Amino acid sequence: MTTEAARTPETAEAVFDAGAAATRATDAILRDTLHGTARGVVVDSPPGAGKSTLVVRAALELAEAGRPLMVVAQTNAQVDDLVLRLAEKNPGLPVGRLHSSDTDPYDKALDGLDNVRKSAKAADLAGLDVVVSTAAKWAHVKGVEPWAHAIVDEAYQMRSDALLAVAGLFERALFVGDPGQLDPFSIVGGEQWAGLSYDPSASAVTTLLAHNPELPQHRLPVSWRLPASAAPLVSDAFYPYTPFRSGTGHGDRRLALGVPSDGSGPDRVIDEAAESGWGLLELPARHTPRTDPEAVRAVALVVRRLLDREGASVSERSEDAAPLTADRIAVGTAHRDQAAAVRAALAGLGAADVTVDTANRLQGREFDVTVVLHPLSGRPDATAFHLETGRLCVLASRHRHACIVVCRAGVGDLLDAYPSTEPVQLGTLVKFPDGWEANHAVLAHLARHRITWQP
Repeated sequence: MTTEAARTPETAEAVFDAGAAATRATDAILRDTLHGTARGVVVDSPPGAGKSTLVVRAALELAEAGRPLMVVAQTNAQVDDLVLRLAEKNPGLPVGRLHSSDTDPYDKALDGLDNVRKSAKAADLAGLDVVVSTAAKWAHVKGVEPWAHAIVDEAYQMRSDALLAVAGLFERALFVGDPGQLDPFSIVGGEQWAGLSYDPSASAVTTLLAHNPELPQHRLPVSWRLPASAAPLVSDAFYPYTPFRSGTGHGDRRLALGVPSDGSGPDRVIDEAAESGWGLLELPARHTPRTDPEAVRAVALVVRRLLDREGASVSERSEDAAPLTADRIAVGTAHRDQAAAVRAALAGLGAADVTVDTANRLQGREFDVTVVLHPLSGRPDATAFHLETGRLCVLASRHRHACIVVCRAGVGDLLDAYPSTEPVQLGTLVKFPDGWEANHAVLAHLARHRITWQP
């Protein structure tokens, strides 16, 4: 007989069926999309929750139901990826790739797909089951019959003015995106519109729901990317009101190192990350230039040692160990000049094939191990740019096995010295958690996996 006292947290953990929870959520989303009457359906997706898989499945089911569909993505890379995924799932489905008039407008891998028609003119793609393009290209489409349905991918990274530019092209839409990632980019300040329901610099979803609060809203409850060691921290720190779980349990993934540690700081933090999923390589406190030479070299040394130690990962995807090669490692930074400095340092160590980029450009990507240069490392102040929750969220949520953060000591004191001073504006939704709180939550967790090192 099961008693109330016997229901331990471990028992509750065992009861959770990630696959069943994800299936229930997906079924509800597709039901509202295909059979509902609302003009829009909104889906919040945490990192690695299968957003692209949902978009592809919804597109295929809408096409099968005979409903003409346009798909809106934010970058050409996202568009090409979606076209390739659609062709892989249904090689016989007629798909249109609407592209720009540039000299190299799409991935040449599309040329080998017989079912994909490519054109810079929407009229050439009329009648196809699915047409995919960027929001920027769709904004120039005029004089065509509206599509019955649209799917807007990465809807939280789309500005509301971009949505307005394409809203006349479809009758109903599915909006899918990650609310915890970086806000839409704008080179013009939006202070004059702050608090207004038609703020053009706000995300498409924020403006959509401000005018249509009754629209069905769903969320995907499981991250298939983040391991059990990472999902609780990322969920609590960045998604406190829309929590999610990892699709895997402790022990489902392992990162083994074939070469023993040499006892250095980089090797010790690698061992800690392989064991626990997290590692903090803490350098002495110091105010530094943005491209801090010691921190940059520390990042490069960690990557070099990851490769030298012949790591291999085991996961639920396969029983066979997969080597930790350069293409499965990424370095994330806040600024482009930092990324350039890391690339140069890696080239000097013979590790130029490792992906190095800013948080903005790493959005949506996935790696086995990530090495992060903390946005506040060595800074004398904490600006809104460096405190933005989305930036830290992206950097902390790209990995399947482990994340190693390189940072100078003193960030906690810096945060306490620079509490949030952003002006409060009437009608503006307060973004929670703010960057101050999210940074403190992440630092508190990383402190348990800290390796101090004097280069």
